[in-house]
Amino acid sequence: MSKLSIIIPVFFNEDTLMDCYFDIRDKIIPKIEEYEVILVDDGSEDDSYLICKEIALMDNNVKVIKLSRNFGSHAACLAGLYASTGNCATIKAADMQEPSSLILDMFASYKMGNKVVLAVRANREDKSLFSSVYYNAIKRHVNDKMPKGGFDCYLLDKKVIEALKLLDERNSAITLQILWSGFQTGTVFYDRLDRAKGKSKWTLAKKIKLVIDSFVSFSSFPIKVVGFIGALFAAGAGVWAIALISFSFAGIINVEGWVSLMVLMLFSFGLIMIILGILGEYMWRILDVSQNRPVYFIEEEFKNDY
Repeated sequence: MSKLSIIIPVFFNEDTLMDCYFDIRDKIIPKIEEYEVILVDDGSEDDSYLICKEIALMDNNVKVIKLSRNFGSHAACLAGLYASTGNCATIKAADMQEPSSLILDMFASYKMGNKVVLAVRANREDKSLFSSVYYNAIKRHVNDKMPKGGFDCYLLDKKVIEALKLLDERNSAITLQILWSGFQTGTVFYDRLDRAKGKSKWTLAKKIKLVIDSFVSFSSFPIKVVGFIGALFAAGAGVWAIALISFSFAGIINVEGWVSLMVLMLFSFGLIMIILGILGEYMWRILDVSQNRPVYFIEEEFKNDY
């Protein structure tokens, strides 16, 4: 008998939480042997936590975890995975853009022997230029095992969850950690639905952080790029200097151009700052690891045991 843990990260999802639970209760729970649902409130400032507790009072197999503040989706997913007691665990978004029946497809693939099952977007009603560009860049420059359409939902065997605990990374991307771990992986496809209720809290700042975390944590590509640019500029400067000296001695031009020189210097200083910023991102992660701070803090846990 395999127990399935269904983990739902929650962040400002008061509009969809109850619908999400009812959807799981009607479509998933009757078709699996044993289950638990773990709701992880990632610092929501609406009524999400109260609704989570209402759901827990309705179902003894529901557990609620409230984080002390918003630590991000990476931490919320880890909190749910670490608290799970099932033979395997799956992540389910509370916004209901992934059909609940997808869980059964992943669970069936797990029973076939896969330790990791990825739910890959075949099509999506909410077109996103960022997602398309991001996943293509990740596949090309970070990990070629990233599915073309990317993935947010997945199912993990208990062994994979234990492996994630050993990684203990803070500023990272859990999806890339899963791919990097290398366990036997299966894939199921689905059509991502448009959001029916509420608004996405996936802000530009969070998107930028995801890009930085993904590249800096799993690839040396940014360093190679700035190294190439630096070498290119050095070579260009050398050629330019030789050309100016030659033209000056030949009397073709007079070496003046104070404005163009200042523009070049300011551009070069800006480029240097960008390079230092990229190197600083790598150094910051070394400092972050050395401080050994927890990925998250749990403020409260709730479960109806009656």
